[in-house]
Amino acid sequence: MSDTMIKIENVTYEYSTVDDKEFAALKDISLDIKRGEFLVILGHNGSGKSTLAKLMNALLLPTKGKVYVNGMDTSDENKIWDIRQTAGMVFQNPDNQLVATIVEEDVAFGPENQGVESKEIRRRVDESLDIVEMGQYKKHAPHLLSGGQKQRIAIAGILAMNPDCIVLDEPTAMLDPSGRKEVMNTINKLNREENKTIVHITHYMDEAVNADRIVVMEEGQIVLEGTPKQVFSQVEKLKKLGLDVPQVTELVYELIKEGVNLPADILTVEELVGLLC
Repeated sequence: MSDTMIKIENVTYEYSTVDDKEFAALKDISLDIKRGEFLVILGHNGSGKSTLAKLMNALLLPTKGKVYVNGMDTSDENKIWDIRQTAGMVFQNPDNQLVATIVEEDVAFGPENQGVESKEIRRRVDESLDIVEMGQYKKHAPHLLSGGQKQRIAIAGILAMNPDCIVLDEPTAMLDPSGRKEVMNTINKLNREENKTIVHITHYMDEAVNADRIVVMEEGQIVLEGTPKQVFSQVEKLKKLGLDVPQVTELVYELIKEGVNLPADILTVEELVGLLC
């Protein structure tokens, strides 16, 4: 088994605009995502990050180049089903992902469509809801839950289909701070405890702090890549791209400018406090 979960080779994606012009949302991108990796893709709106996410799940096919998911070519029509079972997708709006009137039925929807037997579905539904810490809500109506809870139900629905990789396209964009925190805790847990490969697309810098690797996109290209410390220590470059850095990194940057002797790659309050004290 290869240790590469998703391989993106020289991929360009073009779509037609209203006046029939071709617009390249992605320009000759190459990227390897390792099995078990927690990768965060950053960039503001229009940078191409959501297009890239949809290519990983075969919702879009590249205009040029190839995308492989666990060795399967996304342009192979016979493999679409297997690809979507391997790389599950969670979208921005949790309301658009919920299909049933009771939580446990919603989570069962995916495995039922896969033809999984009912005893196994029951086990998967219970296990998935426990992983996202929503087990006590299994008999509830999803529309009565908070945004963060709905998004965790959507993640449980993907988990019940037993994917190796989960691609999350701005899953916290419509949530309040407590909902964002719930979902980020769930994502971190899936990576660390369930060993799922995570591709998390966001424009919130603080959500990238725990990643193994960050890719920064701008105008359909990868412009920065590295560990969170490597990427966020480049404050000037990120600001030129119109992106923020985590608040602590911003504070450290200002302190260094004032002559305080600190390393530029501090990412957490605890690290900063430890060094200052």
